[in-house]
Amino acid sequence: MSHCCSPSREPDSSGVDVRGRPRPSLETTATGLVPIQGGRVRVGSTDPDFPEEWPVREVELPAYRIARCAVSNAEYAEFVAATAYRSDAETYGSSFVFAGLLPDDFPPTRGVAAAPWWREVVGADWAHPEGPHSSTDGREDHPVVHVSRHDAEAYAAWRGGRLPTEDEWEQAARGGLVDVPFPWGADLEPGGEHRMNVWQGTFPTENTAADGWRGTCPVDAFAPNGLGLHNTTGNVWEWCSGPWSATHPDDPQGGVSRGGSYLCHASYCRRYRVSARQQHSPDSSAGNLGFRLAADA
Repeated sequence: MSHCCSPSREPDSSGVDVRGRPRPSLETTATGLVPIQGGRVRVGSTDPDFPEEWPVREVELPAYRIARCAVSNAEYAEFVAATAYRSDAETYGSSFVFAGLLPDDFPPTRGVAAAPWWREVVGADWAHPEGPHSSTDGREDHPVVHVSRHDAEAYAAWRGGRLPTEDEWEQAARGGLVDVPFPWGADLEPGGEHRMNVWQGTFPTENTAADGWRGTCPVDAFAPNGLGLHNTTGNVWEWCSGPWSATHPDDPQGGVSRGGSYLCHASYCRRYRVSARQQHSPDSSAGNLGFRLAADA
């Protein structure tokens, strides 16, 4: 898996998440989600860049609801304030940060062997995205990052919702379109217009930020797709429910995210498309990994 995406922790040998899940209250029940009709849905790519994107298949989905935007820092902070929840990154004491977002005088950190631009930063977590010196001040409307699937599921349970399945996520991400790679159609930048937050320039050394952003952007920064959802490609990867691994598709220790991030670039990682997938262990976290809330109809 291309590590411009995001690295994965070694899976917990116990395979069990022993923490209690916060329970929803009337004040936290999932509301304001976009209703999506059920029926037969076409998923996958007829022109895949990676093997895990095909074959194209048709699935039957019940109706469901999904959030217009990824969960923001402000929303996640409300959850933590109400529940005193402690994330996996906080428990481990570290998370993965893109080196280009660290200050020049940042202390030495351990890198990822196949992707030295990823650094394991002690003290990096959802509230300190670039390590202890950083905060989310001024980024309250940006997507929360450094959250594992465990963390995303805990938030979703507190809100009375859940994570979307992969098939639900892809249907919603496509915005009503089929057989095209992006939520708006076939072209990456139609008419020269930037439609999502991805790497601009030469990866990983130069990001021109031609789309307006070097790291995350607000959850509603770009125009919505045909179903009213923002940033279903680019900005941050989004956790989905269920197990998956490229080598063992039903591996219970496997987790999957969709949509690509601000680090995706055509020269190296073209996973900023609606059919692309990325595997992780469920306790993995990184500075480009977030999630979106879903719920039953």
